[in-house]
Amino acid sequence: MAQYFEIHPANPQKRLIHQAVDLLKQGGVITLPTDSSYAFACRIDDKRALDKIRLIRQLSDKHDFTLICKDLTQVSNFTKINNDTYRLIKALTPGPFTFILDATKEVPKRLQNPKKKTIGIRIPDNAVTQLIVDELDEPLCCSTLILPNSEDAETDPYDIRDKLEKELALIIDFGIIESQETTIINCVDSDIEIVRQGIGHAPMLED
Repeated sequence: MAQYFEIHPANPQKRLIHQAVDLLKQGGVITLPTDSSYAFACRIDDKRALDKIRLIRQLSDKHDFTLICKDLTQVSNFTKINNDTYRLIKALTPGPFTFILDATKEVPKRLQNPKKKTIGIRIPDNAVTQLIVDELDEPLCCSTLILPNSEDAETDPYDIRDKLEKELALIIDFGIIESQETTIINCVDSDIEIVRQGIGHAPMLED
């Protein structure tokens, strides 16, 4: 049965952050808030937890997961990043962007795109999630909290509890979060480009 934490959005309770990290370390799948939607999250090296997310969402093994990082230093440990990309990510984060980058050997192969060996990276503008990743001191593997037969992420933590409390270790209540898409920026090729325009705006890349 999932634990249910109501965490203050501006001043997150440290004891609840500690408990959330402990649950992740114990192999739990949690739901957490981002700046675009709620998301499933687990540790990047926890195959059992990752498989549980796949099962809940009914995802194929071709689904691309995303890493939530705490800062650019962490991003550079898990991806191959040049100066132009570094400056771009620095300018746009934290914010509702997903950056597609070449993965380093630090990223488990099961998380990489099987053909391109890439990984999506996020540094979301959400105090709770930033604190969790900071205390865990490693990226989180995440996937938008979209349930089977739905096109949009769940928005209400009470509904999430009703539907998933038997499947999860923790549900974090951050209030209603409208389901929106991040802006995806491909940073793999020499030409950095927006491949999906979402709520994040990058004036330096937009026409």
